[in-house]
Amino acid sequence: MSRAKQLFNQPQPTTRNHEGYGAYERLVEEQYIQLLLTNTLNNTFYADTQQLMDDAMVSHQEMAEVDAGFMARALVYARNEGMMRLQPLFGLTLLSKVDPDQFAKVFSQVVQTPADLADFLTILRGLGRGQGGRAVKRQVSLFLNGVSEYWAIKYNGRGRGYSLGDMIATAHPKPRDMKQQALFRYLRGLEVDLTDLPQLQALEKLKATPNPASQMHLIEKGKLPYSVVTSIMQPTRTVWEALMLQMPTFALLRHLNAMDRAGVFEKSKNMDYVTRRLTDAEALRKSRILPFRFASAYEMTAREELREALRQAVELSIGNLPALPGRTAIFLDRSGSMQGDYLRIGSVLALALYKQTRGNSLFWLFDHMVEDARPKMNESILPQAHRIRAQGGTDTGRPVRELRDIGGKVDQIIMITDEQQNEGSPLYAELERYRRLMNPELKAFIVDIAPYQQAMVPPRDGKTFYIYGWSETVLTYIAETVAGYDTLANRVRAMQI
Repeated sequence: MSRAKQLFNQPQPTTRNHEGYGAYERLVEEQYIQLLLTNTLNNTFYADTQQLMDDAMVSHQEMAEVDAGFMARALVYARNEGMMRLQPLFGLTLLSKVDPDQFAKVFSQVVQTPADLADFLTILRGLGRGQGGRAVKRQVSLFLNGVSEYWAIKYNGRGRGYSLGDMIATAHPKPRDMKQQALFRYLRGLEVDLTDLPQLQALEKLKATPNPASQMHLIEKGKLPYSVVTSIMQPTRTVWEALMLQMPTFALLRHLNAMDRAGVFEKSKNMDYVTRRLTDAEALRKSRILPFRFASAYEMTAREELREALRQAVELSIGNLPALPGRTAIFLDRSGSMQGDYLRIGSVLALALYKQTRGNSLFWLFDHMVEDARPKMNESILPQAHRIRAQGGTDTGRPVRELRDIGGKVDQIIMITDEQQNEGSPLYAELERYRRLMNPELKAFIVDIAPYQQAMVPPRDGKTFYIYGWSETVLTYIAETVAGYDTLANRVRAMQI
């Protein structure tokens, strides 16, 4: 085929990205999964919160009209595999109106905590839907019948717009027994005998006692959550020592600095306890902490013993992932628009992927230029990620072109980016040239960690796969797709709910 015919047969861009470069529109299902897995409704480099909210509303409404069943499955996938909250909850409010049956099927898989329910009801009210109608009230009542003492203590504050007491007053759930009736009365602020509710009894006594010894006894006896205790009193070192024994792993990670400032780790037994918790492989697996969270804690922590524990923790959190077969090229976008969380997330993902290949790969950083990241298999991910800095413009085609120019033959290319090309040759043209000259079977994976809706590759390219978000499932999905799995959209479509 002549060069003119090849160029003529290439699909032409159908839209523009935020920098005005030609781009392609994704299929509606792909756009929707991307929204759910990347859009946290925080400002991004190219869009503010209001624009992201407007785009989200359009995407949720479009998906509800096209395929409510796919929408329901995608909400479950995003909440449980992508570990996102607000967008799945936002989508669930619209699904409740469009398809109450699908809504009822997935409600408990999306709304998992009282905080989820409070945000769901707040979004519903913000959309002018009031209490949402009979289908919503039924699901809310069923959820409230599962409220425990622990949840009552942890989630009954009014910071989210709805307290548990507000929800009970609105939905009127029927208590199963006298103990639950007492719990509901307490949550509504009514007079109640707390004899059968020992945790709540401990909490009320804690509010009334100034005695440090009594406070410690009540915190330990009542197993009171750190979030509630710290809202009642300024924690001392002794209080932190009691709290850390019952903190979930993620809470422990978040409060390392606060505990360090309070002098908790001056005692070697406390340091031993925390480092043991942070390097417990089974506990890390159950906590499902996103790998980049360790990077955030690592950057904020100065104490070397904690840094070493965090280095081990991130290695353990990805240690059971399947290896990637064949030779892989990993390209990380480090351009200016990736500054902050995007680059932190991308750096950890890229280095985890490199280790997943057991070193049978190359790892390049790119902006408008390309640089070998010089990764080391025998060095932890966190210090290597910490050294990567944002700079320059975005030429997504550049690393593929340089790979071709040096004669580097690989089986798959993985690019981590926000997809906002602003100079150089487009990625799709370079992928086509590489396949034509080097490897016609090349698979390409675009890991998009931003919510912008434009794509660099047209939907008809069956050898390029889009992946959205930043959880460890990204790494698993790539490995499984190389082994013959289908697109992310088809995976969601096949889910049982």
